[in-house]
Amino acid sequence: MTYPPALQAVIDELGRFPGVGAKSAQRIAFWLMRQPSEDVDRLASSLGEMKVKLSFCERCCNIAESGGLCPICADTRRDQTVICVVESPPDVGAVERSGAFHGTYHVLHGVLNPLEGVTPDRLKIQELLQRLHGPVKEVILCFNSNVEGDHTAMYLSRLLQVPGLIVSQPASGLPVGGDLEFADDLTLGRALDGRRVLSD
Repeated sequence: MTYPPALQAVIDELGRFPGVGAKSAQRIAFWLMRQPSEDVDRLASSLGEMKVKLSFCERCCNIAESGGLCPICADTRRDQTVICVVESPPDVGAVERSGAFHGTYHVLHGVLNPLEGVTPDRLKIQELLQRLHGPVKEVILCFNSNVEGDHTAMYLSRLLQVPGLIVSQPASGLPVGGDLEFADDLTLGRALDGRRVLSD
């Protein structure tokens, strides 16, 4: 069926969202059409405000107010000698909810996946390496337990072979194939407490 151009344009844009297929995009577009204009305007305004007011932390690449540090990097009570490296900003939230980690983070914004064109230069790896010039004593590689996460951890563990630097990984407890974002707090906390040092 052919939809009016204004509706089709919305469906096409929604279809670009991760995890949103053509049918889901149509459902969302029709739902938006049924909403009061002020609700749709509020959504559009909040999206615009997000793009204007938010960027990435200049230190850890997590979400932050434009041109500054994220709340975690700005907190002087955090242990600056330990960095937990994660794939995405939602993973920071998952680790924080565990209550087991009090250091800082580094967000790679992806994991290595050559089949999808995600190579080391597309990730925030250089920014991580620059942070090693500071007081860092340990780097925890905390990725989803899947092929891409394991490959990224192995790549970084070789790259981070710096004298005096401990490179570790959460202990078993995270399910294979599971996402950090959906791990329960107790499991994730125990995995972080029992992390192990990586070596060749």
